[in-house]
Amino acid sequence: MSALVSAIPILLLIVLMMGFKVSGYKSAIVTLIVTVVLALFAAPALGIVPEKYAQASIVGITLWSVVEGLLKACFPIILIIICAIFSYNILCETKEIETIKTQFIQMTSDKGLLVLLLTWGLGGVLEGMAGFGTAVAIPAAILIGLGFKPMFSAVICLIANTVAVGFGAVGLPATTLANQVAASGTATPEELCEVATFIILQLSLMFFITPFLILMLTDKTKVVKNICIALFVGSFSIIVQFCCAHFIGPETPAILGSVAAIAAMLIYNKLFIHDENPNDEVKVEKKNFGLVKTLKAWSVYGLIIFFILISSKIVPPVNELLGSTLVTKFELPVIGNTFKFGWLSNAGLMIFLGAVIGGLIQGMSIGALLKLLAKTTLNLQKTVVTICCLVAMAMLMNNVGMTNDIAKGLVMLTGVAFPFFAPLIGSIGTFVTGSATNANILFGKLQATAATDLGLVNQGTFFGVSGSETNWLAAANCAGSEGGKLLSPQSIAIATAACDMEGQDGDIMRKTMPFAIFWILMNGLMVFLGLHVI
Repeated sequence: MSALVSAIPILLLIVLMMGFKVSGYKSAIVTLIVTVVLALFAAPALGIVPEKYAQASIVGITLWSVVEGLLKACFPIILIIICAIFSYNILCETKEIETIKTQFIQMTSDKGLLVLLLTWGLGGVLEGMAGFGTAVAIPAAILIGLGFKPMFSAVICLIANTVAVGFGAVGLPATTLANQVAASGTATPEELCEVATFIILQLSLMFFITPFLILMLTDKTKVVKNICIALFVGSFSIIVQFCCAHFIGPETPAILGSVAAIAAMLIYNKLFIHDENPNDEVKVEKKNFGLVKTLKAWSVYGLIIFFILISSKIVPPVNELLGSTLVTKFELPVIGNTFKFGWLSNAGLMIFLGAVIGGLIQGMSIGALLKLLAKTTLNLQKTVVTICCLVAMAMLMNNVGMTNDIAKGLVMLTGVAFPFFAPLIGSIGTFVTGSATNANILFGKLQATAATDLGLVNQGTFFGVSGSETNWLAAANCAGSEGGKLLSPQSIAIATAACDMEGQDGDIMRKTMPFAIFWILMNGLMVFLGLHVI
């Protein structure tokens, strides 16, 4: 009974968004209000409030839990989102995004490789840099412009935008997850790397399967060639992403891994693609870009990558200096949790610096950049409200014992098979909220609590990599959340808008459903095998 009552906020969010089609920010506000009511009255009555708060006022616990959530939502989640979308908007404002698009189109004459370049390559870079729909909208629009059918363009972009999602917007979903499950509430660099590495391991097969599916959907007649390309490109992707996750952290796997995939495709094209006549289905206007024009077009993203890399563990002196300078840290009353935020060491600042300097290089003035930043922030106001409410709800559920109670109920229901179902929970979170970050906010702590209830609190070895069993199970939430992107109404809405397919959301969902089911089953298998077999 207590587990069912504790699950009311999550069930309510699902019902409001799916059943009644209420917008995300309105659903989040209503759900937060209901969660506050349950925390004030139901949690004490059911006796689920943790013992450490036995002497504390439930009103104080509730109030300061919401404050904690709002602080964590703003620093750094919302900061990163605003800066990431700001960087993309600069490219649109200066029209340099057209240069980047055209360069991709001219890279190969092979139809299958071209589609893979745009969806898996460019899409991966856009997801890693900005996220929030850019990786679906832009490649889909380009494909339609090249003559591909709208339904094909929408479905293929949704399928491609999966592996990179956990590390989108400069690693925000994975970073959020690591912070959710960290004992201190703020993950250490080592914990960030461990969680990121585990996500890559759980997705390892999909680095090969997803490119193969993209190629087969583009051209079913060249099975052997498609297998070769998928193995070649997938190998580059997973090696680079694993190294980024293991040695740097969650910020760069999607970005540098997608760049590596693009390089692999260009190498394959140079070595093995000899058809000089592009497929008639693809209409390409040839343009020549000099080095200066290319560097100018890529200056925003290039500088962002540069700043992120020099502030990471790759350059220890800089990393340590930034991490210890201008750090806000204080203990929240009543709940006793510590809030910590580094003003110079966060990814949001690195994105902002790269975006502003790149925007100046591309010809924008400081005034124009500030106006664009204000416009970007204003356009994201509903997203800001949604994330603030969801993070506050998640913190409140954690602190009053509701998340712990749900986890106990799920463990009792599934037993030792729970790890197989862990990715499904993450998929449901993304399906409902449209965001892997929000899915990790909602269910990240639940996965860690379930791991504790199952006794998975030791160090282990997973596919040859050692780490915490708790982090392995928590990582399943992020890996699974990427499968939920295939069915998320928000993601599909972006695809329909980009492809001018209003009213065909259901048709797209029916086509992506088999891939989503396959994704979730594969993730569940990998998580279970990692814990119990390999």
